[in-house]
Formats: sequence, structure tokens, C-alpha cells
Amino acid sequence: MAAAAAAAAGLSWRRVPSSTGPVPRSRHGHRAVAIRELVIIFGGGNEGIADELHVYNTATNQWFLPAVRGDIPPGCAAHGFVCDGTRILVFGGMVEYGRYSSDLYELQASRWLWKKIKPQPPSVGSPPCPRLGHSFSLYGNKCYLFGGLANESEDSNNNIPRYLNDFYELELQHGSGVVGWSIPVTKGILPSPRESHTAIVYCRKDLGNPKMYIFGGMCGCRLNDLWELDIETMTWSRPETKGTVPLPRSLHTANVIGNKMYVFGGWVPQTVEDEISARDGEWKCTSSFSYLNLDTTEWIDLISDCQEDKKNLLPGPRAGHCAVAVSTRLYIWSGRDGYRKAWNNQVCCKDLWYLDTEKPPAPSQVQLIRATTNSFQVKWDEVPTVEGYLLQLNANSPAPTVTGGTVVPETALLSSQGIKLDLHSQTNNMVPNNVQVTSNSLLKLEAKENITEPENIVTQDATKKNHLDSRGFKESNVPSLLPACTLGPQISANVAELLDLDIRTVNPDASVSSTVSSTQTMVTQQAVKTESSSTNGAVIKDETSLTTFSSKSEVDETTFIMPSTKVSIGQTNNSTVHLSKTTPLRQMATVKTRERQWYDVGIFKSNSALVSQYYLLPEEKSSISNKVENADVPDYSLLKKQDLFPGTVYRFRVAAINGCGVGPFSKVSEFKTCIPGFPGAPSTVRITKSVDCIHLSWEPPVSPSGNILEYSAYLAIRTTQVHENPNQLVFMKIYCGLKTSCIVTAAQLSNAHVDYTSRPAIVFRISAKNERGYGPATQVRWLQEMKTSGSK
Repeated sequence: MAAAAAAAAGLSWRRVPSSTGPVPRSRHGHRAVAIRELVIIFGGGNEGIADELHVYNTATNQWFLPAVRGDIPPGCAAHGFVCDGTRILVFGGMVEYGRYSSDLYELQASRWLWKKIKPQPPSVGSPPCPRLGHSFSLYGNKCYLFGGLANESEDSNNNIPRYLNDFYELELQHGSGVVGWSIPVTKGILPSPRESHTAIVYCRKDLGNPKMYIFGGMCGCRLNDLWELDIETMTWSRPETKGTVPLPRSLHTANVIGNKMYVFGGWVPQTVEDEISARDGEWKCTSSFSYLNLDTTEWIDLISDCQEDKKNLLPGPRAGHCAVAVSTRLYIWSGRDGYRKAWNNQVCCKDLWYLDTEKPPAPSQVQLIRATTNSFQVKWDEVPTVEGYLLQLNANSPAPTVTGGTVVPETALLSSQGIKLDLHSQTNNMVPNNVQVTSNSLLKLEAKENITEPENIVTQDATKKNHLDSRGFKESNVPSLLPACTLGPQISANVAELLDLDIRTVNPDASVSSTVSSTQTMVTQQAVKTESSSTNGAVIKDETSLTTFSSKSEVDETTFIMPSTKVSIGQTNNSTVHLSKTTPLRQMATVKTRERQWYDVGIFKSNSALVSQYYLLPEEKSSISNKVENADVPDYSLLKKQDLFPGTVYRFRVAAINGCGVGPFSKVSEFKTCIPGFPGAPSTVRITKSVDCIHLSWEPPVSPSGNILEYSAYLAIRTTQVHENPNQLVFMKIYCGLKTSCIVTAAQLSNAHVDYTSRPAIVFRISAKNERGYGPATQVRWLQEMKTSGSK
């Protein structure tokens, strides 16, 4: 328990700096839910009940007011508010003083469309009465309503409170609408009547039924009892807990992140000399913060009620605030401020805070966008709710270590906790050039490149990272093309008719991964994706595999290393920490011959970087462990830098950073800088479908490095070898000539292999040849909408 408390105490609250957009007025009694990176807030009161819908984009630190339409509900406070995918349900609440609601509304957030819903009443019993302060929890296709406060008087000016402990189930229809209310038959003793309590649903991943936990609330006095409902058996119980139970409270919040229920704030008893006063009026707002481990039912006290905060490093005391989890980050906004209830002051907090509850997960492998003779443009999939990324590399040949100079740890150069980042002042903008893709609107086209390093599929134009449509979601149906360049193997003019692919794996965090042969040349990597998406800009999950493309040529047998990775949307404000002026490397630098080391490229605010240099370490610090404790971000301006060399293999890894520290590193990727002379890959590939064939066309390489003598196009075909090992593709040449287009006949397509490694697709490759030989190929995946089993 002590160890858990010590670890939890290291959590660091962050106050969000000034936001852009129309910031909502402070309030209490409002509710919030999250849809991906968006926090949607509705209702609440402060000098009147609010009826606007506000949205906060956690990725851009921007508020906006969506243009809602339909059956717009009246403002309400202390209502039920749940999110099911991209639809939100609102039930009940106070619509004016003394008048409560039992209306149900649905908001389709993808269109910002409100609709009033009229559920069927229960087959036995009455539907829920108007109420406020109830809990409304979602699990699966059902919402669970418990308790609240009703007004027994028909006159709203004459409030006669009645605390409730009734329990209802609301069955939802898929996508939109509801079936109706029911009153489940439960076992065990119902929790006592209450309002302003919390309810969450949790299900262990390894075993057990989903369970709903109700904590605290108000019933004439504050409560701190914990109740459990087994949703499968509908059995109520009082679980035994360990640790220090939080003080009795109401108007607090409870949120589940992982296996923990985080409880923050609320009204608690005013304590005098460690004794709880029971007299009415002796209550105060609190900023105490605890969590319940839902697997062990142990309470851990993170911030006690009496903990001082002279430096304002913690959210202040409050009640009736909202709290919402975005990934593993907990956001808290507004709420009623003040201590004594008897003061009756409606003073509300205006601040927004967040807390990272655990270190971020490892990002996807670093993916190559473009390579030159002395630089790489790289990117990786975004990790939600992070403050930056630490990018590191090591060289194929051991990099020199500097004798003398600034003392800096070897790899992480960052503390595991308490990292202080100043990313707002960083201005280096590094966005790859973009080329528009045009294709038949009836086709779904996805292009990759056959390269020595990871293939990339970009889901959106890299310059549209933070662009929101009128609904507030990222656009995901914008076709884009990222021209890129990496170092690929040399292929001679006489490429074999059949090209085999075999598999090679990358060892995570290894200092040595798969190697490329010494016969390499320039590659221009292309990434195309034009299909529309119904996910409103959601990040496509990383699907990584590593392949080796071997081709027989007149010169040498060469190797392509191609981790096939999907890449998330790029950013326009890719910022790095300020780098000092280049310091030449001493010719007399000491070189370690056997030990490969990781060197910092820098800390980046967004998920792409232009890499032309890395920071060298003083010799005396070259073997320090990665686990550096209590170290701030290094002053890179005091470190010497090393330029990248042509024709050199570099390995990359990246780790995300948040308020808890540096997370684990990604798997290792390896890329090679270019050797001048060979042509790049063809670009701007288009596929147009006709009745009995398809028309394949492309643009010449951006960097031909001489005269293009011919192009070759290949099609992945079905073979017994591919059927036994679907990752080992076999290609047949379908075109060779000077034209930048060709026809693929129906007979040829009938032999095509449908690749299921990610989404079903027919795979083409196109490469160009100049006086020095063939350069790398652009790989194009033509998406297929079919339900055949194929080679999977």
C-alpha cells in the first residue's frame, strides 16, 4: 500500500494555459463526456441555467460552439449525460428552480443534431419521475439510472424534496433511438436513497462480470458508502474495502481509467481537530483526491483534504465540477468554489486542469517520409494526450563520442517523472511537401512504396492535422500524397520476372536490428490514400510487419527492409526544442568499437521531425543507463552535434512524454541516407477503372538523377507459395517501356493476389530506370471491397 501511495503521489497536475475560442462561463452542475480528443460539455448553472453546448479540443487547446440543430433541449443542471460512440444521451435534471425534468434527448455529435426521444414505459411499473442529481451510466447497449432527488410538491416554488433509490434500465437501439425503460428485478439490498452521488461501470479484462459501483451522495447528510451491482446477475452488495475511505461527500466526480476509479472534490464535512462535525452548515468544498483500485477494492489517498497548496500547483477545492477521461488523462473544469455552505456564495472556478495518470504507451515505429543524402523526414503515429516526443537514433557504425564537453546522460536524458517541457516557444516548422492525388471517385486507392525502410500510408494531408470541419471533427476523406525519399537497393535493368518476398522481424528496443545490404541507392517513397473514412478523422491503428524484398539483378543480390506501417495524420506545427548552432565534430573524437549507443535527436511537440543532426555525448557519460532519475530536459545548446552521413544506416526509436515522464520506446526502425545517382520512385499514381481493365498511370520521379530510360510495373499474383505464406508476395512484370501509363487487363487481374495483411487490396509496384540502373519502386495497394476469404 505504501508503495502504491508513493507512486501515486508522483502524479503531477497541470493547469491548462489560456485557451483559444469562446471559453464558456464558469458554472456548476454541468456534465461532460469525451469523444476521442473532444470534450463535450452541456448544462450547469451560474446566474441562470446554461443551455449551450460547448466543445473543447484537447489536442489544439481550443473551445468552440458547434452549430446544433433539431430538437434542442432547454438548459438543465445535475442531469444524466452519457456517450455511446458519437451519440450522447441527456436525461432529466433541473430546468429551473424547483422544476425537474424526465425528458430524454439524443445528440448525434457527428452532425450536431438533437432529437427528443420518447422511450416506451416499463411493462410493469411507472417510468422514471422527474429528478435531478441521479446517476446515468452506460454499459453495452443499456443505460442504468439510479436515485436522484424529486420534488413532491406540484408547486415548483414550494420544494418538498424526496430522495430516490429506484433503479431503471434503458435499452438503446443501435446507432440511434432507444427501445424503452424497464425495471430490472434485483437481488440483495438496494443502496439507500441519495442524490449527487457517482456511479461508474467496470469490467475486469481477465475475468468477472461487469459491475457498477455507486459511491457517496447526499440524503440529508453526506455519505461515503460504496455499493456494487453485478450487472450480469443483478445482485447488489457492499464490497469490503482496504485503505482509508474518503470523507463523506456529494457533488464529487468519479472516473474510471484503467482499473482505478478516481474520486475528486465535492462537499465534505468541516473537520475540527480530526473530528467530523455533524452540524448542518459545517461543510466545505474539498480538493481531496483518491482512487479505488477496482481489482483489489483498496482505497489510495493521493491528495488529502488538509494538504496545503501554497504554490497553486493543484486544482482548488470545488464541488459540482465536471471531470472526464481522455485516454489516460483526467480533465477537470469549473465547479462551485468556496468553503462554508452557510456562506451560500455561488462563486465558480474558471480553471481547467488535467492529470496524466500513467506514462504514455510506446508510439508506433518511426516511419520514413523522405530521405536525402544527409537527412531524414520521419514521422510516427500520434499518441493521445502527450506533451512531446523524444526521438533517438544510433548509427550502423558506432558513432563517435566527444571527449570533454558537457556532462549529459546517454539515452533518455530525461527524468522518469516531473519533466518540465516548454514547447510553446518552439517554432521550427517541419512539414513535408504535399502533392495532390487524383483518382476515380468510385475507387478506393491506397499507395505505399517498396523501400528499404517502413512503407507509409498517410490517412490525411499532413498539413491538415488540426483542421476541423464544421462539426468539429478532423476531416478524413481528403486525398493526399506525401512525396518522400529513402535509400533503397540498386536494381539492375534485368529484373527477374518473378520477385520473391520473405519475412524479417525487428527486435523491439534492440541496438541491432535487421541490416540492409551494402548495395543501396536512392529511393523516393510515395504514400497515397484516397478512400473516405467514416471514423471522422480517427487515427488508424498501427499494423506493423517487416519484410525483406530480394531481387536478382546483374549487379548484386539486394535487400529491401519494409516494415509496413499505417501513419496517422501529420501536424502543421511540428516544433522542436531550440537547437544551437552546429558545432563541427573533432576529427580526433574517440570511437567506441563494440557498443552502439542511442543519441538524442531532440524533443518534438508533434509526430514528425526533420533529422539532419543528432547530439553527441561526452565520453565520460557514454555508458550511463537509460534510467536517469530526477533529471530535467538537457540543455541541448551545450551539446555538440553530429551531421548525418550519406549512404549510412541509422536506427530510430521514439518515446512519448507526458506529465508522468517518458514512456517506453517504440520498436526500432532503420533507414539509410541516399547515395546520389539513381532515380527516385515514380509519383502521383492513379488508377482508373473501366469495364474490362484498369488504367494505371504515374508521374516521373521527382528526382530522376539523369534521363529515365524505362519504367517497369509489377503485379502481385497468386501462387502456392503465397497461399502458404501470405506475407511472401510474388510479383509478375506486366509492363516495361517509356510511357508513364499502362493497361492491366482483366486476364492479368484474374491472377492477382489479394493482400489481407491490413485491408484487402491488389498490390502493384512501379519503378524507374536511368543510366545507373533501377531505383526503388512505388508500391500501390488498390483497395478491394470483397468478402472472400483470400489468403489470410
